[in-house]
Amino acid sequence: MNNIRVRFAPSPTGPLHIGGVRTALYNYLFAKKQGGSFILRIEDTDSNRFVPGAEEYIIEAFKWLGLEFDEGVHKGGPYGPYKQSERKEIYKRYVDELLSKDLAYIAFDTPEELEKMRTEHPNAQYDASMRMQMCNSLTISKDEVEMRLQTGEPFVVRIKIEPEQEIHVKDLIRGDIKVNSSLLDDKVLYKSADQLPTYHLANIVDDHLMKISHVIRGEEWLPSAPLHVLLYRALGWEETMPQFAHLPLLLRPDGNGKLSKRDGDRLGFPVFPLEWTDPKSGEKSTGYREMGYFPDAVVNLLAFLGWNPGTEQELFSLEELVQTFSIERVSKSGAKFDLEKAKWYNHQYMLKKSPSEVAELLMPILKEKHISIDSTKLSQICDLVKDRVNFPSELWDQTFFFFQAPTSYDEKVVKKRWSAEMPNVLKTVASRIQNVQPFDAEKLEVEIKNYIETEQLNMGQVMNCLRLAMVGTAMGPHLHDIIELVGKEESVRRILKAAEEIK
Repeated sequence: MNNIRVRFAPSPTGPLHIGGVRTALYNYLFAKKQGGSFILRIEDTDSNRFVPGAEEYIIEAFKWLGLEFDEGVHKGGPYGPYKQSERKEIYKRYVDELLSKDLAYIAFDTPEELEKMRTEHPNAQYDASMRMQMCNSLTISKDEVEMRLQTGEPFVVRIKIEPEQEIHVKDLIRGDIKVNSSLLDDKVLYKSADQLPTYHLANIVDDHLMKISHVIRGEEWLPSAPLHVLLYRALGWEETMPQFAHLPLLLRPDGNGKLSKRDGDRLGFPVFPLEWTDPKSGEKSTGYREMGYFPDAVVNLLAFLGWNPGTEQELFSLEELVQTFSIERVSKSGAKFDLEKAKWYNHQYMLKKSPSEVAELLMPILKEKHISIDSTKLSQICDLVKDRVNFPSELWDQTFFFFQAPTSYDEKVVKKRWSAEMPNVLKTVASRIQNVQPFDAEKLEVEIKNYIETEQLNMGQVMNCLRLAMVGTAMGPHLHDIIELVGKEESVRRILKAAEEIK
């Protein structure tokens, strides 16, 4: 059995940030390359920040992206439960163990007393230099501790960190990081108020019991890593401690600093995989799915934000990413989000789609407009325009003229190209194309070109005016393809109408 086991452990406190998705992706790629397991654990120990619907949102986002978990809150597995709020009794055992070993202590300080400490000692933290001045089981008698516990007085359990120890965090991306324990405070590990551990203890216990081999997470957790190493040591698990890898931040496109929802709103791109409606405010935030990004494009885009394969290749299937990924090629420095590159990726995946797949993307828009069309013809239309669009929502703007005759004509084109003899020229074109058999782009091109050359007309002028008649403006794919797909009868009607109406 393969012993590579990684986990993605989000908190259900709102929508999933795209940076979190990238963290999960790197975990997935790392595990799958080595035939390992990818686990979803929900870290819901902070009950005050719990948001209804967030857990379901996380699960749906990964389903859409095609990243499948081997074990997790929604699938079960041999190391459950996979939700921290359902593991209270497990954590309490290890809290008691740390207290019995004198590696943790009970603190009764009220919020007011903590605030007073911070006010009187502005740069102080609750650590070896300060704890003997506070209200805890190190400064009051055992009897008083017992009495306070009996009366149900709120308390927390803090880790007891000895000063002047050198702690080594071995990181697969950043190398050996040394930290002096005097810089750390006695972090809270457990709160009596909700009988739940804090993240620090819960994630150590869970990673150990779930046999996690590698902890691959964002660099915002780097300052906590020395504390986590101390906890592994305190619980006697140093030998089986997972290896760490702290990923670089996703940065805003126009400068330094972590990519936020505000940046997305300001610059017009999503920072969440799926649309999210805030249950309190009702505010809607758009997602990559709703904006028309393809899941494989999002996966490909995210893979390259902080990693590169060392080759020129930029387009990878998920299977190819699995084969190529290595943690050694993950950058230490932050990766700037590039909106144009995101669009480029989506465009590349649009090009990879078959004409019938692109037609399926356009179909809902046509249904809304009560337009029905033969599926073969629609596929042909989509094949002509897919290289002009990045998103499905742009398909209508590139194809509307196949379904609707122009109701007006672009004045700029009229001014630049139209001439007094153009109505007669167009009428002749209309009569010439009526006799084209078979009515296809190739034959139409020969017929129209012969007429223009025989009459010694200006090719550019005639073709632009003909496009104006068919489309209403100077846009669209090859004109002869448009005429073929619009059909003989409708094309003749549009050309004659323009000859009559444009002055």
